[in-house]
Amino acid sequence: MFRLLGALTVRGRSFVAAGAAAMVCGVLIPEPDLLRIGAVLLALPLLSAFGAGRSRYRLSCERSATPARLPAGQAAALTVKLTNVSRLRTGLLLAEDTVPYALGSRPRFVFEGIGAGGSRSYSYQLGSDVRGRYVIGPLRIRVADSFGLVSITRAFSSTSVLTVTPRIIPLTRPPLGGFWLGDSEHGRRSIAASGEDDIAPRAYRTGDSLHRVHWRSTARYGELMVRREEQYWRNTASLFLDTRRAPYSTAMFELAVSAAASIGVHLAGEGFEARLVTADGEVPRQGSFQDTLLDTLAVARPSLTVSLDAAVAALGQAGGQLIAVLGELTAVQARELAATRRGTAAGVAVLLVEDVHRAESQASAQILTAAGWRVAVVPDAARLTAAWQQLFRGAGAAGGPTTGGPTTGGPTTGASRG
Repeated sequence: MFRLLGALTVRGRSFVAAGAAAMVCGVLIPEPDLLRIGAVLLALPLLSAFGAGRSRYRLSCERSATPARLPAGQAAALTVKLTNVSRLRTGLLLAEDTVPYALGSRPRFVFEGIGAGGSRSYSYQLGSDVRGRYVIGPLRIRVADSFGLVSITRAFSSTSVLTVTPRIIPLTRPPLGGFWLGDSEHGRRSIAASGEDDIAPRAYRTGDSLHRVHWRSTARYGELMVRREEQYWRNTASLFLDTRRAPYSTAMFELAVSAAASIGVHLAGEGFEARLVTADGEVPRQGSFQDTLLDTLAVARPSLTVSLDAAVAALGQAGGQLIAVLGELTAVQARELAATRRGTAAGVAVLLVEDVHRAESQASAQILTAAGWRVAVVPDAARLTAAWQQLFRGAGAAGGPTTGGPTTGGPTTGASRG
């Protein structure tokens, strides 16, 4: 009874009060007609509340977000479908979806009476400029009677998850004059020239390409030897994002996350077998590299980790290219990171440093450069694309770290070339 009375609207409570007063007056006067009117006024909202209370078990809700993952600044379409699984027609349904504040205001919509076995759908747009993983729902339904006497709110259990990834900055393929080791015939030749797979030659077999002959091992063993597992080395890379809190301001950390996402998506598009490493170590893969990358970076937060020990250990366990997105580094940390590059493997570092701190980053950049890395100093998102291109242009040009601006200098040398 108390639950039914709690579902009454202001109008419903007014009816109950008026009905009770009429019945009291009808008894005291006495006036049978006034007593009957009071009984009707009192019974109507209570019966409406009882009927509306039973209707909450007769609806099912299906929801879907398209796409379920999208970059910050874009919009997704969320569709809510209500189905009446009972044999009776529903009344007027007022719906409100539970939406996190970052995605906008809560949408409200009206479903008119839904017949037995029928359904109604409603779609709306939502998005956010702030990356993250957002839970949308549950849908709250307010069941109202035709007289506006009762309003019962119930929530479904189903929810939707919308993943807002960092902004993706388009990066183009570098010119063939560089040392990019992508999924192409040029990439295969570049890897062969770099000698990373020289440690695993095998005897020549009929059908092996002469391009894979390893002449140094052939001379050593006195028979034709070819490089083993060249396909494995062709498209391997480790993408390192320094997620420590100390090297960044808030704005530069967001830029670092966006830069890592952009580079990772570019690597996936080029066919790389890549892995993601943060300051806390390698990120376990769940699905494809791109899915793991975007899901991880969508919720990435500055880490309280101080050292790079876990990252250095993870980077030293695999071959292929090394691509690092970094903030400000000390000289000791730069030397530790520089040492993770093995042999002639390509090493690329993107230093995200604001213009006012550019001079302080030169020592770290020079340490990486001396160890054979290519380094670009990028102060903002607008210059990331230009810096990325400049890193792979003119492999034979000597010079210091690139600045990412329109008048960048020549990239550093020491990386493997095609």
